[in-house]
Amino acid sequence: MTNFNRSTLPDSVRSNGATPNPWWANAVVYQIYPRSFQDSNGDGIGDLKGITSRLDYLADLGVDVLWLSPVYKSPQDDNGYDISDYQDIDPLFGTLEDMDELLAEAHKRGLKIVMDLVVNHTSDEHAWFQASRDKNDPHADWYWWRPAKPGHEPGAPGAEPNQWGSYFGGSAWEYDPKRGEYFFHQYSKKQPDLNWENPEVRKAVYKMMNWWMDRGIDGFRMDVITQISKTVDKNGRLPGEDGSEIADLPVGEEGYSSPFPFCSNGPRLDEFLAEMRREVFEGREGYINVGEAPGVTPDRNEFITDPAHKELDMLFLFDHVGIDQEGSKWNTVPFEVKNLRASLAAQQEAVRNAGWASLFFCNHDQPRVVSRWGNDSDRGSRELSAKAFGMLLHMHRGTPYIYEGEELGMTNAHFTKLEQYRDLEALNGYRQRVEEAKCQSSESMMAALALIGRDNARTPMQWDASKYAGFTAPDAPVEPWISVNPNHVEINAAEEFDDPESVYTFYKKLIAMRHNSATIAAGEWHLLAADDEQVYAFTRVDGDDTILVAVNLTDRSAALPSDVAELLSDGVNESQVLLSTYDAMHSVKSIAHGELARWEGVVIQL
Repeated sequence: MTNFNRSTLPDSVRSNGATPNPWWANAVVYQIYPRSFQDSNGDGIGDLKGITSRLDYLADLGVDVLWLSPVYKSPQDDNGYDISDYQDIDPLFGTLEDMDELLAEAHKRGLKIVMDLVVNHTSDEHAWFQASRDKNDPHADWYWWRPAKPGHEPGAPGAEPNQWGSYFGGSAWEYDPKRGEYFFHQYSKKQPDLNWENPEVRKAVYKMMNWWMDRGIDGFRMDVITQISKTVDKNGRLPGEDGSEIADLPVGEEGYSSPFPFCSNGPRLDEFLAEMRREVFEGREGYINVGEAPGVTPDRNEFITDPAHKELDMLFLFDHVGIDQEGSKWNTVPFEVKNLRASLAAQQEAVRNAGWASLFFCNHDQPRVVSRWGNDSDRGSRELSAKAFGMLLHMHRGTPYIYEGEELGMTNAHFTKLEQYRDLEALNGYRQRVEEAKCQSSESMMAALALIGRDNARTPMQWDASKYAGFTAPDAPVEPWISVNPNHVEINAAEEFDDPESVYTFYKKLIAMRHNSATIAAGEWHLLAADDEQVYAFTRVDGDDTILVAVNLTDRSAALPSDVAELLSDGVNESQVLLSTYDAMHSVKSIAHGELARWEGVVIQL
């Protein structure tokens, strides 16, 4: 088990309800998107050796766990989330030996490695799927195969088993001439859904997971794991299928109905997750398992992450990152503090008595928070708003996740042309909505892509001001797989590393506070100023220790909410200011005037 250079959370402070407290109760996780982190061989794509070369940077930052987006063998249709061999490394990223070296070097530095696991679906090039194309093969029922709708020519338009659409655009059914049937895919047509109803599928998945755990990894982050259980009628038919007892939803503006309500948080989810726990994790120590949880509410999160139920340690919920979307993902609406507060408060309240929260704003599927909800128009605004959102997130109760470059205040890509994008979801979404369904204008769709498109998070890590931002050598024979953000000249790790006022230094302080304060890591969370339009405030309490957090999440000054002002009625001195997005003196003066400056956040010892 990896040893950490940080204090252990005392059992006198309750975390998720387990006794003793789990090792990760005051940990911080850092997500690496391997193809964009560090290229070691000049081919324009990041790799495992590149990650190993940057471990000292990550250890200095102070994080505890590194989560790697998929590095398994893959056709890379969805950047590795389409896996063709779970037990091999894609040559783009290196070899199994490179993975072993990364594990060993990370563990030397007290860093754990968590691998991204995608088992709701595989690649259509996986051996399991290729075998399942034969109806007489033992793998025939490992995926969701269905015949054409009765009375229709197989493969012809309208012959699909039901009207479900893929989240990546187009039908969720793909016809396979070899088998003469359709297979179901919630995502890309090269990502067929596994049939978890089949116990042989589950056994194969658990065997593979044990193989990795035995190899020395420290756990899994499981992609869309809450979609492994589908809703079917008593005869195994999906909603909307011919003869099904379950009605489908109406068709939407893109010409399809949504499978989401029937494929998320399904009826056998708890059973499958508990079985996974027994078959893979029971009897092991020092691991962490995290599930990406489409369709899961805060209340369900409490149940699944309650250690008494022996399912998962924590989940990623998505209600808070949908607050600026209405209907379609691509129909964006303005950010409002009250909406973010309502979502995060619901998540915090749900795990007050048991279970645990994952804290994140950014990841490989989300844009950069400083561009999405902050202000990246100039250096001052960018740095202040990056610190404000960082403070807000890390002062909540739960486990914070930092996405590569978030600690530098990296921004969206600000692409202006469709050809600059690489993401399958973005390109398919544009074709589906603008060119085929004609339900959104080109201008509106391009604006939405620029704000919330996934490629905003996938531009190369900005290490220095050189030609390719230090991601690959300036004289590399191949350009990076996606354009480097031009602002890397100003925003980069080399520039920020030794700057005491930088976003990077601010994040180091946030991480250290969680490591060293039981109150911040796991103390009670109490909301203040529930209706304020600008300030998000709360307290963290452990016995007699109370910490106040108040953050102005707008670009203009804000009056202190009355209940915050009441807590501070005796005044505040600089020694009480544990952290400020400005400095202690500035925040003391602001509070004396009954206000917070734009993007001013402050953590105060009461």
